[in-house]
Amino acid sequence: MTAMNHETRVPESGTPRAGAREWAALGVLMLPVLLVSVDNTVLSFALPQISSHLRPTGNQLLWIVDLYALMLAGLLIAMGSLGDRLGRRRLLVIGSVGFGAASFLAAYSSSPEVLLVARGLLGVFGATLMPSTLSLIRNVFTHQHDRRIAIATWAAMFSGGAALGPILGGWMLGHFWWGSVFLINVPLIVLMIPLALLLVPESRDPNPGPVDAVSIALSMGAMIPLVYAVKHGAKAGLDDVTLTTAGLGLAAGYAFVHRQRRSASPMLDLTLFRNKVFSGAIVANLLSLMGLAGFLFFGAQLLQLVLGLAPMNAALVLLPGLVVTVALGFVAVRLVRFVAVRVLVAGSFAASSIGYAIVAFTGTPTVTTVMVAFAVMGIGIGLAETLTNDLMLASVPARKAGAASAISETAYEIGAVLGTAVLGSIVTATYSSQLTVPTVMRLGTQDHAFETLGGTLERASYYPNELGAGLVESAHVAFDLGVQRASAVAIVIALLAAWVSWRTLPRTREVPVSRH
Repeated sequence: MTAMNHETRVPESGTPRAGAREWAALGVLMLPVLLVSVDNTVLSFALPQISSHLRPTGNQLLWIVDLYALMLAGLLIAMGSLGDRLGRRRLLVIGSVGFGAASFLAAYSSSPEVLLVARGLLGVFGATLMPSTLSLIRNVFTHQHDRRIAIATWAAMFSGGAALGPILGGWMLGHFWWGSVFLINVPLIVLMIPLALLLVPESRDPNPGPVDAVSIALSMGAMIPLVYAVKHGAKAGLDDVTLTTAGLGLAAGYAFVHRQRRSASPMLDLTLFRNKVFSGAIVANLLSLMGLAGFLFFGAQLLQLVLGLAPMNAALVLLPGLVVTVALGFVAVRLVRFVAVRVLVAGSFAASSIGYAIVAFTGTPTVTTVMVAFAVMGIGIGLAETLTNDLMLASVPARKAGAASAISETAYEIGAVLGTAVLGSIVTATYSSQLTVPTVMRLGTQDHAFETLGGTLERASYYPNELGAGLVESAHVAFDLGVQRASAVAIVIALLAAWVSWRTLPRTREVPVSRH
């Protein structure tokens, strides 16, 4: 089998439609997209059991969720650059093996610290899986209609996978222990490796620049302190730790941008951001994922620990939203022929804001309100993700598709990190400030025992009397209030995404493909 380098394929009038091999390669490349997106959210429904069995602190619980996406966001661009040198298919296979090994470590973690290490490793290897996906779509599917269908499939896998994660996790938790949610990855990896070797063409940059270890370190040095500052600030306010870590992150971020501007072979091509459509699509996607990730973080706990649903039943509440998300991604391909792009995208984000408003302003959340809210969010997410990714890829030259894809995927992961960091921290801070714990229960108990809803309910179970019942009631009320406040902030985030889309995206129904 001869290697095919798709980097040189540039769209031209009369370009032939994609054939069976291209569509088969797309099918294989959807497996790593599914892996990475499912792992972003599969942990949601396991959080109550993790809280009870591993007894993490509130901060540790947030980091267990966030560390995966944080490592992904920090390393996607670096791994994309490494794939240019080693070969994208080769890196995909190497990453798959490592992802499988890290999944086993996470599944059998015996402490919060081990689970944190495993989640970090999953993020590292997950970053090797993603960079080839969108860049291959841009270069393989040169016909606009084919490319848009391929991107709709990519977006459906990514946003649908994020919604599918809790459903798969809920089913696993209904039959096995909490660590089983990580073993979902293994069958997909076993299937993906031979198919990738058989169907996915190898490609690499024939003239890559040197590996920039300093830029990699600076990118991580910017992200980790900034996320920590958000988490710590939500709990402690603007104290010395918050200000110091935020300052360190901003300084590293400034140094990173300065280095990219001066480098002859930058790890991150900042010139892409001069394109208004590209920048607008990236920012809108980041904000969209921020709201979705935050909702899944607190929604899973709300359904199980407050509303009392079993994991599988709680997951099924999200099923209508998953179906809507996937379906609307493909509907977008047809709608864009008749409705201006910016109207569709801005309107879809406005629809998402209505979903968050249902949770924020309908009083105490119920199963029905959560189901309806997530389905309405699915309308917005399904439409927006397909169109913004199509716009992002179409607005840059084919030779820069790899860099553009890495930036897009990084924005996705930053959005997921910020969603849990910001909205999750609002829930955690509200919960901690509103929870009333009887003094007798605090005696001989570690302070972090009451930082999470799961930990509090476990402590309440030791007191099968009015004392325990009062603590459960206080915990439910405090968590409900945190969910409503976080949902109110999510409304603002979704409306901001709508505003960015309206100001930056084209007024036309079709977007010309960049040829330069």
